[in-house]
Amino acid sequence: MDKFDRQIIALLRADARLAVSQIAREINLSRSAVSERIRQLEQAGTIQGYHARIAEPADGAVKAFLELFYKDGRCENYVERMRSFTEIRRCCGISGETDMLVYVEAASMARLSEIRGLIENFPGMQKVKTHMVVQEWAM
Repeated sequence: MDKFDRQIIALLRADARLAVSQIAREINLSRSAVSERIRQLEQAGTIQGYHARIAEPADGAVKAFLELFYKDGRCENYVERMRSFTEIRRCCGISGETDMLVYVEAASMARLSEIRGLIENFPGMQKVKTHMVVQEWAM
């Protein structure tokens, strides 16, 4: 990866919908050269997709990671249950003592508490730990 590839990636991170012609103007390469570089970055797996940046939750919203510990079963058994909560943004099966890490963005502490209580009552759930997000940095 050279400086042009890094510039292309930086521009696409800032705006995934940026036109190839605009990228070409920004980094002083031809459209065909930029298109070919993007194609190569995609094929190499460096660029894995293009995503929309969604607005942060409204004021008063709370964010937390829930650390789940359950007796038997696999993550897949719980993931489908998690899909019923619109506030759950991500579920990750992880290694180590914790079975699953769940990222939640709730409208209020009361709603977060409600979600946590419902998850605690899932069959086989042993323990739920809550880790509140107090500060974030965009990457």
